[in-house]
Amino acid sequence: AKCIAVPKYSRADLIKSTEHMRELLQEPEAARNLPRIMTECGIRFVLVEPLPKAKIDGVAFWLDKYSPVIGMSFRFDRLDNFWFVLRHEIEHILNEDGLKQETAMIDTDIEACSGSHCGDIPEEELKANNAAAEFCIPSNKLESFIRRKHPFYYEKDILAFSKINGVHPALVVGQIQNRTKRYDYLRNYLVKVRQFVAPNSMADGWGQTVPITS
Repeated sequence: AKCIAVPKYSRADLIKSTEHMRELLQEPEAARNLPRIMTECGIRFVLVEPLPKAKIDGVAFWLDKYSPVIGMSFRFDRLDNFWFVLRHEIEHILNEDGLKQETAMIDTDIEACSGSHCGDIPEEELKANNAAAEFCIPSNKLESFIRRKHPFYYEKDILAFSKINGVHPALVVGQIQNRTKRYDYLRNYLVKVRQFVAPNSMADGWGQTVPITS
């Protein structure tokens, strides 16, 4: 992260950019714009291939009070997971989580515990989960859809609901899988996205190495 040159961090720019990011949710290829957006906001965005057996999905920390960093591992190379983890980490930065404590927010196995239904988790993690879920699909719209369609979520209904909400079907499928614990449901829509993001990012792993100097 220290190798990346970025302009001064702007919380206002990050909020504005996060709102505009929803326009990228319709097509997997649009995620290629994300590294540029992070840079323009003053955030150092890095990718690191996950270590074997590690369950780290993302991290948010500060090099100093002016230099936020977001890191992701692509432990699950899926469009829905990418946007959820990213928005989760953005929320940590917006709330300056870990800044005063000078500690990194290390998020592991996010999918196993996401949303407000997850029980006793730290307040900052609950806020980040809720922000990420709301970003992918507004909760009131998703709840309405689930109530109307439960227990039969037909593919044609998922596609129509996704189109109406301006998102790729992967984001709807991912949320429904999480709610119902039916992880085999319409998996063909959970498309890969790392191929679009990594080439434009500071990435270490997947055959690519970033030199580390002291």
